[in-house]
Amino acid sequence: MSIKLTILGCHSASPRQNAFPTSQFLEIKERSFLIDCGEGTQTLLRKHKVQFAKIKHIFISHLHGDHFYGLIGLVSTFGLHGRENDLHIYGPKGIKEVITLQIKLAKSWTKYKLYFHELNSKESELIFDDKNVEVYTIPLDHRIYTNGFLFKEKKGERKLNMDAIQQNSEIEICDYHHLKKGKDFVSEDGKTTIQNKKLTFDAPTPLSYAFCSDTAYKPSIIPLIKNVDLLYHEATFLEDKKELTEKTKHSTAKEAASIALRAEVKHLILGHYSSRYDDLNNFKEEAQTIFKNVSLAKSGEIFEL
Repeated sequence: MSIKLTILGCHSASPRQNAFPTSQFLEIKERSFLIDCGEGTQTLLRKHKVQFAKIKHIFISHLHGDHFYGLIGLVSTFGLHGRENDLHIYGPKGIKEVITLQIKLAKSWTKYKLYFHELNSKESELIFDDKNVEVYTIPLDHRIYTNGFLFKEKKGERKLNMDAIQQNSEIEICDYHHLKKGKDFVSEDGKTTIQNKKLTFDAPTPLSYAFCSDTAYKPSIIPLIKNVDLLYHEATFLEDKKELTEKTKHSTAKEAASIALRAEVKHLILGHYSSRYDDLNNFKEEAQTIFKNVSLAKSGEIFEL
């Protein structure tokens, strides 16, 4: 398992008794990320047994309340729990001002360090990069500046073929590091060379996850999310309310499925449902007229690859 996505909240607009706005917890190649932080996020984190200490990086798509009004509460709770680790917050320009103003007026400065990475580019950009994972923005089309996020595993080390290695007594444990890096084995006297491919297996294919909420139908994102393993795409409306998508800058389930089909993604997750609909199965049925591998987001649902 390299990707584990826990859906926390997945509904649009204001929270209701059993319908919380957007938040997700993503674990990918030994890294953990919180994506959006609508009201109720910390309650849902507790309910679904996500450890607060794992959250070191938070990505906020845009500054509409249903996507970040839970952030100041979470920041505050971290402080109450005596957090010491740094917290990095990635979001639109203005995210630092709105959070620090609340902290300032409450005289509740955190003892841990807060780092804000403010975004304003209308082009996709790399915003997080370490030895395991890289994260890119996906510029979306909403009523205010909005980004989706593309999380990509980096290619890992090659896997040792121990059966083949044990047939060559010259190979020692100290050689394993170089073999994992793809280097051929060369004996100490230089007389023997064994090709790396005879001693190792290919590394697992890197996995990827794309988060796209909120947005109107935007085909220009297709090259950015081409062939991703898992795509979350908002589906606020069904086609019966398509006229609302222009005014609200949201998508229908059918439009989300069209993006998934054209991008050749492997699995589509729908979410951000409007409260106008009682039967969410209609979203899945509509999307499956275009793209077959569709799931519905619901609080507590876990998707693993």
